[in-house]
Amino acid sequence: MTVIRIHSGGAFEQKVGYCRAVVAGGFVHVAGTVGQGEGVVAQCQSALDTIGAALQEVRAGFADVVRVTYMLQDRAEFEPCWPLLRAAFGDNPPAATMIECGLIDPAYRIEIEVTALLPAG
Repeated sequence: MTVIRIHSGGAFEQKVGYCRAVVAGGFVHVAGTVGQGEGVVAQCQSALDTIGAALQEVRAGFADVVRVTYMLQDRAEFEPCWPLLRAAFGDNPPAATMIECGLIDPAYRIEIEVTALLPAG
């Protein structure tokens, strides 16, 4: 089985020792991704942009995502992100879980992790 590792160059990849995404077994596993910006909505969009770029590297997209996990410091901040998530996933919503938890830095308000089916071809 061929394994492809996708690096985005993020600071934590080098510090922690991981890559943005791994393609294996017909799936694209995208690591938990935090975004930059002020507030949860800006950070959510930034995280989605980073995830989208990783998926594009292997010709996948949000329509191929089959599972998503949202991790937030405060569950009350999840609802303001819903319009962005609906826009990203559109008519192809994945199975989803939202977890309220501490993140690696209190400045981060949301972390998003996805698994996508690798498109054929």
